[in-house]
Amino acid sequence: MPQSETFSGGCQCGAVRYRFNVRPRGAHICHCRMCQKAFGGFYAPLVGEHVRNFEVTRGTITLFRSSDLVERGFCNACGTPLSFKYSDGEWMSVSIGSLDTPEAFPPKDQHGTESRLSWANQLGQLPDIGPYSAEELETVEEIRLSNHQHPDHDTAVWPQEQ
Repeated sequence: MPQSETFSGGCQCGAVRYRFNVRPRGAHICHCRMCQKAFGGFYAPLVGEHVRNFEVTRGTITLFRSSDLVERGFCNACGTPLSFKYSDGEWMSVSIGSLDTPEAFPPKDQHGTESRLSWANQLGQLPDIGPYSAEELETVEEIRLSNHQHPDHDTAVWPQEQ
């Protein structure tokens, strides 16, 4: 399978990697308060597939039962939100941002809108602050050079040798 067509993903630190053996589907965002808290964000972007088409290829997804019906998965090392699954369900959803190719999975609908923040629909209209100052560019470059984030593709070993 070409690199651009992989359906792999993982956490920020690389301790957990996963893969779907078919293209995930049902991309959506959920505004419910549990998803807001679980993601530490305004909503949770999710996509998934039947559990038989999902496997963890490195590490272990740590689970938190956010209710009697739902298990939410995350990386125990770096805290990245990774998954959502009904405890007795056969569908595994993952956070779109944890996929290696998140651009390939635009949300098609939204759930939990009764908890949507009143200003969430206007986020796309926020002004772009424009080009970085010289000082900001220097900081951005320092961050890039000291990056500890796992790359957006599977690796044989992580952390990679420097």
